[in-house]
Amino acid sequence: MNHRNQQQAYALQSMTEWLAHPQELGKNPYSIEPAGEFDLYDLHYYIFKYKKSIFGKWLLGVCGGYEKDGLEHCGHVFSNMEPYDPSTAQEQAVSMVEMIRQYWMDQAKKAEEKPAEAGGNSRDGSERNSEDGSGSDLGAGSSGDSGDSSGDGSGDGSGDSSRSGTFVGFVLLSSPEWNPEKFKADLLADWGIECQEDAPDPSDPEDPPLVFSIGDAIGAVSLMPAPVPNNEAVDNASSNYMWPEAVEVVKTHQAHLVVALLGKNIPILEGGKLFVKLTAACCKQENVLGVNTSGTVFEPSYYLAAAQIMKEGEDELPVLNWIYFGIYRSEDGLNAYTFGLKSFGKEEIEVLHVHDEPNKLHSFLYDIVNYVLDQDVVLHDGETIGFSENQFLAIKRGAGVSLDETTLKIEYPQE
Repeated sequence: MNHRNQQQAYALQSMTEWLAHPQELGKNPYSIEPAGEFDLYDLHYYIFKYKKSIFGKWLLGVCGGYEKDGLEHCGHVFSNMEPYDPSTAQEQAVSMVEMIRQYWMDQAKKAEEKPAEAGGNSRDGSERNSEDGSGSDLGAGSSGDSGDSSGDGSGDGSGDSSRSGTFVGFVLLSSPEWNPEKFKADLLADWGIECQEDAPDPSDPEDPPLVFSIGDAIGAVSLMPAPVPNNEAVDNASSNYMWPEAVEVVKTHQAHLVVALLGKNIPILEGGKLFVKLTAACCKQENVLGVNTSGTVFEPSYYLAAAQIMKEGEDELPVLNWIYFGIYRSEDGLNAYTFGLKSFGKEEIEVLHVHDEPNKLHSFLYDIVNYVLDQDVVLHDGETIGFSENQFLAIKRGAGVSLDETTLKIEYPQE
């Protein structure tokens, strides 16, 4: 085995171990293959494509950087778990590396200013800190408890709800261009967030991503001059019953912004709020068409309006930006499901076979989701939940009906 092949084999092992971490896939990928390599900042990187399951889509990962004769990477191992597209894979991989690199540069600066505090566990490109949840048990489940969220049917809870994490979404554009200065101005005017970049590095790519610190988090916005790969955005747009023109509008997109928030030492709800603020600022670009996140595509005006709830008080949660509430009709009545709770370490929720008005079903599921996130509640199979002392709605955990994963089914209240 020559040196480069040996280095690639080590990178493959590191990428597989990263994906198998409990806060990522929680198991080895079903399949993983080398998909390219590139050099950046005098270091060598390897691109990988992998599948979660036999029928899953190919997803993108990157591992590096390696010195010329080295077998130890510098810690840039990461995946946004977004679809792999050979035409944009290297560009997306470079964007991920830039984000991680900027993150650690900022941490190094902070370490120079004050002694590093003890605590936390670091693993490759991102550090995951677990903090005790502090919600109150108002109706069901336990607060801050940790269960299995891998969707394989094991465990009885709704996942690790206290972890920090990464939020990623796509803002769809009608043309392959964007105005970073307008983004910075809108972010400051609307949310009081000042976007301060480090001095540009002469070795940066010609069109580097916009990477900046927000307290203990890193924000990144990167222009991808091509549609979202694998027709994902168009497929997701078809699920949005609130925007009838979604599919036709999304079909016209020619580029997209990758918006990412890399949280380290911040609570996951705070990270989620910051992500919404970044995305909302992107929605003010003149050529914006939609926001591809949470399994659907939101209309920009809807996304902006939903984000305004955060201005009503620090405790208000932008649930409608985080979670898509799907509603559809079957022979047995209305059915509703969530898409997006997994980003917060929770399992998705379904309410099935309801004979009531759609808006009432939506409000019922919204109230449950808001309660679960706000109070950091973990719902368990066999328990009950209720919004009054005399209400006991059954909770069952099992294979999803609306989603191809394990979900929690909650009984709908009878008249």
